[in-house]
Amino acid sequence: MPLRLIFMGTPDFAVPTLLELVAHGHEVVAVYTRAPKPGGRRGLQLQPTPVEQEARRLGIPVLTPATLKTPEALAEFRAHNADAAVVVAYGMILPQAVLDAPRYGCFNLHASLLPRWRGAAPINRAIMAGDAESGVMVMKMDVGLDTGDVAMAERLAITDTMTATDLHDALAPLGADLMVRAMGGLERGGLQLTKQSEQGVTYAAKIDKAEARIDWQRPAREVLRHIHGLSPFPGAWCEIVADGEPARIKVLRCEPADGSSAPGEVLDDRLTVACGEGAIRILELQREGKARMKAADFLRGTPLKAGALFS
Repeated sequence: MPLRLIFMGTPDFAVPTLLELVAHGHEVVAVYTRAPKPGGRRGLQLQPTPVEQEARRLGIPVLTPATLKTPEALAEFRAHNADAAVVVAYGMILPQAVLDAPRYGCFNLHASLLPRWRGAAPINRAIMAGDAESGVMVMKMDVGLDTGDVAMAERLAITDTMTATDLHDALAPLGADLMVRAMGGLERGGLQLTKQSEQGVTYAAKIDKAEARIDWQRPAREVLRHIHGLSPFPGAWCEIVADGEPARIKVLRCEPADGSSAPGEVLDDRLTVACGEGAIRILELQREGKARMKAADFLRGTPLKAGALFS
């Protein structure tokens, strides 16, 4: 029989999993997500999360508790009489009593190859670290930080052309399919769990805006991976003097290029920039307060000649 599920998630990344669970006949009796936040052009309207928007479209009851640690919240959670809870980027810690409430427990979809990149920003950190691959894993949750036993995994190569958005968009449907398969195994009583290795544990700390400034002294591939790992948010940035004034730009996409000179020096009229070793060519960027644009469009409004310097 299809499972009776609670779904817990917040951002775009979680939406494909919710949709696939419903499409495969599971009964999602409630959706837990974060409360709406002010947004819109003037920040005056409350904006529901992407998961809430989809849940309401599907007619699923939505709950947005500020905490799950009160007796009232636990009683409400238990009242759903769920077989399992599926958790995808929910953004809130689940206490042990909540983890124990569903019949089979709570299962999390995590966007890394655990135990590598436990924590908040696995997609960004995998790219920034130069990893050759990433993936998704379904694990049965415990009270640790992404330390639960693993049920299933899928791997995906990371290329130097991938930004954080690209990897996010590739992993989201891959993870949705993996979670559906895991819930199918749980339904049939054949889902096997394996303890995580104690070797190779790393932590994906939340991205701090202070680490977003580009260091042109680093080798070109490290600069490229730093840029792509922070694209589009918060965006790796640097400064250049344009029209006589220093201007901050975010670099959103780049590629390896030939050339060498002082780190940060523009080498040609195509936005090739020297690094500590080698060079990169900027393909997409965003001037402060402006929309993102292709490098060619930027150069039409802000012509830069060889010899200009990015700080």
